[in-house]
Amino acid sequence: MHLPHYNMRTLSLRGIALSHDVLMGSAAFLLALLLRLEPEFVLANIQAYALATIGFGVVVGVVGLVIGMNRGVWRYASLPDLIAILQTASIAVLIFTATHFLVARLEDIPRSTLGIAWAFLVVFLASPRAFYRMYRNQRDLRRRLTDDSDLKRVLLVGAGDNAETFIKVLGERGGPSFAILGIIDERGRRIGRFIRGVPILGTLDDLPQIIDRFAERDKRPHAVILTRDRDDYEKHARLPDLVEAVRSQQLELMRLPSVLDAEDFVSGTPVRPLQLKDLLQRKPLELDMPRMASLIGGKVVMITGAGGSIGSELARRIAALKPQRLVLLDASEANLYNIDIELQSSHPQVTVVSIIGNVREKAPITRIVDHHKPDILFHAAALKHVPIVEAQPLEGLHTNAIGTRNVVQAAVAAGVGAMVMISTDKAVNPVSVMGASKRLAEMYCQAMDFNSPTRFVTVRFGNVLGSVGSVVPRFERQLKDGGPLTVTHPEVERFFMTIQEACLLVLQAAAHGVVAEIGRGRIFILDMGAPVKIADLARNMIRLSGLRPDHDVRIVYTGLRPGEKLFEELADVREQLNPTSAPGILSAFPRPVELGVISRIFDEIKKAIDADDRSAALRLLGSTVAGYKPADLAGPQAAPALEVVSLSEDV
Repeated sequence: MHLPHYNMRTLSLRGIALSHDVLMGSAAFLLALLLRLEPEFVLANIQAYALATIGFGVVVGVVGLVIGMNRGVWRYASLPDLIAILQTASIAVLIFTATHFLVARLEDIPRSTLGIAWAFLVVFLASPRAFYRMYRNQRDLRRRLTDDSDLKRVLLVGAGDNAETFIKVLGERGGPSFAILGIIDERGRRIGRFIRGVPILGTLDDLPQIIDRFAERDKRPHAVILTRDRDDYEKHARLPDLVEAVRSQQLELMRLPSVLDAEDFVSGTPVRPLQLKDLLQRKPLELDMPRMASLIGGKVVMITGAGGSIGSELARRIAALKPQRLVLLDASEANLYNIDIELQSSHPQVTVVSIIGNVREKAPITRIVDHHKPDILFHAAALKHVPIVEAQPLEGLHTNAIGTRNVVQAAVAAGVGAMVMISTDKAVNPVSVMGASKRLAEMYCQAMDFNSPTRFVTVRFGNVLGSVGSVVPRFERQLKDGGPLTVTHPEVERFFMTIQEACLLVLQAAAHGVVAEIGRGRIFILDMGAPVKIADLARNMIRLSGLRPDHDVRIVYTGLRPGEKLFEELADVREQLNPTSAPGILSAFPRPVELGVISRIFDEIKKAIDADDRSAALRLLGSTVAGYKPADLAGPQAAPALEVVSLSEDV
């Protein structure tokens, strides 16, 4: 057994607290006697009463020591300390009563004296602790409000529990150098009141006047901190409106990521600048971690496209779930090197194997998968940039369709337990080669799911913030250059999700499809929330940079690019879309195509690619993927007609 280590200062403080408890116990008993008996009677029997008074104090001190009442830090005295005081007072009175009854039958001590002594004891033990805490808190508050030359002066938005928790933790535990000047109540219901000594000054409409009042005293705020949880702003105030109100005053805008999680405050800086992802106003993820752990823990996992945006984030999340071995495959040496070095540093306990390989090369992919025999394979390798693939359709088809077939066939041959294919909302009613090629890959995986022991799970989702080629990095570059920000169309909108959210939900969908053994042939769709207009995204990015849209930075509309739609869809109307038991995951069931038919189509597309016959490949793609019409055909030759036969819906 390890005994706690006490230094001299700790022992001296414990000794002072013990002496205080003994003194307070004696004082409580003496005052109870004087209230119950005549002072002359007490003085006449001073020896007996003095002995009883000292004895009571000693009992209080010993009981408090055993219970641990004086182990608490007075500066942080709270409800648990009050409970310890009540326990100490009650046990001390019971022990003293029993002992005195056995020794002197409680002679000359009225029974009511013990009840009065108990009440005084609770007050005498609790009051010094409460007064000391109030003194320290008020002193720290005065220091923050008066001597704030080195502090960042801030206003809090949100007069609720989160603001109270932040003020409490900031005052008691220390942390970022903030001087809290006041609180803004968006609802205006608590104006004129205080939260832990900090005044509630007004609403967002009053913000300019509030700032002017502080500026007159040379205490103009530097920043505004949003304290509410993200989903609360849907009820009380829209985040874009908050951003506009704060930025108009040229203040920095910050937020608390999770003020109710105490670890966020202890771990360092709980406050961070507001980011674009905060404006998505998505509900927090509800993750089934046990099921995800059972999918990955102790397994051999392979990821294709592991150096890309989605693949590398999947690798990070999977490494945290402790696989037996993590095999990373990518055609880019630089990207593969970066994620390999990162995982070796962050997860040294995980065996990471990095392999350079291209999914378009069937024989090497077959050898690699057969050698490592993964339990589960995540297929994230793809060409995903719509304009580039539109200009080079054979390259897109070779990677997205034929490359997927190569990985699928290698997985089946190696006896892989499950393969998860990362798809896109652009596969729904596609107008681009990229979207149509991914839909073709979905169809092949669905057909194989019905015709092999390997499970094939397809996960479809929309855009991810910050991924390579995403609109966000482009906007950031344009802002750095002073603008303008280019948007293709004022009405174009997309679904957005952070990379972290997307990859966690991919794992959740995979676990739901594989571990829960959901029926075959399903496509899992991530709940992306409401779509976001790209023009609104651009305006929010301008505001977050401290500038004004259409004033400091212009937005220029350039027209839709080839293969681009005004809006995306997560599911086709012909697909049977249903909710699942996994939060954030929907299930679609497109009518499957017979494996023999889709295999023949893939063979013909491969022949067209090998012959560099763009026209034949696009005609095959158009005849196979419902709704897709090739925009441009290079050449008059037509592709051979193949009938696409769907299986019965009750398969």
